[in-house]
Amino acid sequence: MLAGHTHGMQFGIEIGGFRWSPVQYFYDEWADLYTQGRQHLYVNRGFGYIGYPGRIGILPEITIFELKRA
Repeated sequence: MLAGHTHGMQFGIEIGGFRWSPVQYFYDEWADLYTQGRQHLYVNRGFGYIGYPGRIGILPEITIFELKRA
């Protein structure tokens, strides 16, 4: 499933495998690919902004999926 986007609340920290954003207190799945059993959910961080015209620590994202036949 492809979900919308959260903008990561336009603020966060990503260092190595560690990532934090206040958006995680609102959504369990807020960025990247999540897998449960054979189901997959991808949540994009978005490209623009809401309110504050900028981002701190959360880079904008455009996602490209390549679908292949099994």
